Amino acid sequence: MTRRIVACGGQQLYHPALTRYVLELTERSHPKILFLPTASGEDPGYLLTFYQQLAGVDCAPTHLALFRRTVADVERLIRAQHVIMVGGGNTANMLAIWRLHGVEDALRKAYADGVILTGWSAGCICWFEAGITDSFTPELGPLRDGVKLLPGSACPHYDSEERRRPVYAREIAAGLPAGIALEDAVAARFDDERLVEVVSARPDGRAFRVDSAGEHPLAVRVLS
Repeated sequence: MTRRIVACGGQQLYHPALTRYVLELTERSHPKILFLPTASGEDPGYLLTFYQQLAGVDCAPTHLALFRRTVADVERLIRAQHVIMVGGGNTANMLAIWRLHGVEDALRKAYADGVILTGWSAGCICWFEAGITDSFTPELGPLRDGVKLLPGSACPHYDSEERRRPVYAREIAAGLPAGIALEDAVAARFDDERLVEVVSARPDGRAFRVDSAGEHPLAVRVLS
């Protein structure tokens, strides 16, 4: 069973081509997709956007609430899906809440089962060892305790937030693991922890491998 993660730099829900791309990877006619809105504090507007954007799409959407939890067996729900989508928000708070409710362990098992993991912003950073986050300060800083399904680090919003680029370079120089930087609407697909391709819903979307030597542009395939 192929282990697969599609990490997006930002605005994933607002670009239907990215949603289609992920759902097509399941190779199922009516895939089940579970939204985890934990990072936003389960903001009602976020939930509404999720369901609105998937209206009319051939899939079975649902979400998992942890602040007002109604699901007794979180692991069973998560492992029964074909896609898990993680929204943006406060990555550090999300990880703490996941660990309290057993979500991280369930995600690890689902990943091993072949459930596709995806998401943007916090839902991008979380799969890696480390990343650049605004969880602790608006000035941005490093987060070093991700779920660690993928090696290295990640930096989302590489084009839309001007502090991302210099802070990522600074932190890598200070010892943060090298990694991938993704602009909004750009997603990196990993199969069995190996980067397979980078796709973009924008014609000008970019991605970079970033290490102590600087930025190295990655090939990007524009989705139709």
